[in-house]
Amino acid sequence: MSSRLQVNPIACDGHGLCAELFPERVSLDDWGYPIVDDAPIPRPLEQHARRAIDACPVLALRLEQLARRD
Repeated sequence: MSSRLQVNPIACDGHGLCAELFPERVSLDDWGYPIVDDAPIPRPLEQHARRAIDACPVLALRLEQLARRD
């Protein structure tokens, strides 16, 4: 199974920690809010995604598990 990073735009306060901790998939817009690449996260980057999720002060990030296609 693979996963994808999701941001809750209502909960997000634009602290920017996610972009600092996971720049491979998160950038910030002009106001400091995250723009998340919704491509599946490869296994080697999953630990970085989890670190960004754990550091979010308002718990606005989560990993969504994607179903496998056979």
